[in-house]
Amino acid sequence: MAFLLNKTNFLSQLRTQSQKSEAVPCRGFHTELGAREKALLAEDPVLKRFKSHKKDAKRIKKVGDILTIAVVAGCCYEIYVRATN
Repeated sequence: MAFLLNKTNFLSQLRTQSQKSEAVPCRGFHTELGAREKALLAEDPVLKRFKSHKKDAKRIKKVGDILTIAVVAGCCYEIYVRATN
């Protein structure tokens, strides 16, 4: 008998949890940014000189990618040469 009572309690808890999840929307409502948030997201002219490294970092990354491809191609070629001999 106690098992049946526990089972009904469990089922009723599941129902209440599912009802709660339906009542709360999954996505929040869109609100406009306040003055503080807009000020924080605005571009700061003082920090502009420190952002010049982005172009250099992209260039270094491209060079690194090219070197990686060259090394992998060289390794594959060496494996092919040794396998054919």
